[in-house]
Amino acid sequence: MKLLLISDRESEYLWDYYQPGHLDGIDLILSCGDLHSQYLSFLVTMGSAPLLYVHGNHDKTYDQHPPEGCRCVEDSLVTVQGLRILGLGGSILYSGGPHQYTERQMARRIQRLAFQLWRAGGVDIVLAHAPMEGYGDGEDYAHRGFSCFLHLVDKYRPRYFIHGHVHANYVARLERVRQRGETTIINAYERYTLDWPGRG
Repeated sequence: MKLLLISDRESEYLWDYYQPGHLDGIDLILSCGDLHSQYLSFLVTMGSAPLLYVHGNHDKTYDQHPPEGCRCVEDSLVTVQGLRILGLGGSILYSGGPHQYTERQMARRIQRLAFQLWRAGGVDIVLAHAPMEGYGDGEDYAHRGFSCFLHLVDKYRPRYFIHGHVHANYVARLERVRQRGETTIINAYERYTLDWPGRG
């Protein structure tokens, strides 16, 4: 199974310069947020793969104009093509805008999903917008990661934790893939292809 991970910047290859065939072989698209609604609708229309998404901290228009043909998995655990996927969008609270949370609020969101996680026997992929604290987060406050994500990963040991929020131009060299225990952490900035099982 091949997964297309996207976040934060629309890929010119997949939108501006799209050609038939660019989405061939993609079985599932996962969006970590901060992308135009029209872009997500375009990808799910031009390809044959379902698209799941969570909100980024800049996705203010999704309520009025949600991505058509796509599925929001915010605050839920869904099973798609045999994969258990947990959605936790948004960033750390820094300006009072929508889809921003304090550390305590994010921890409560996770706590409310405990029964779903227990019933499903765990989770394969955590789909988030913000990173985990200390694993690819930024030095500025707005791009700080959540420490409660560390506890989530340590307890449920998902195979992948996928996030966005930290752009390639924010750091001297973007380290796409990191590891914490049994969990592989991937920054999905713009686009990243992941072969399941295995790494992209």
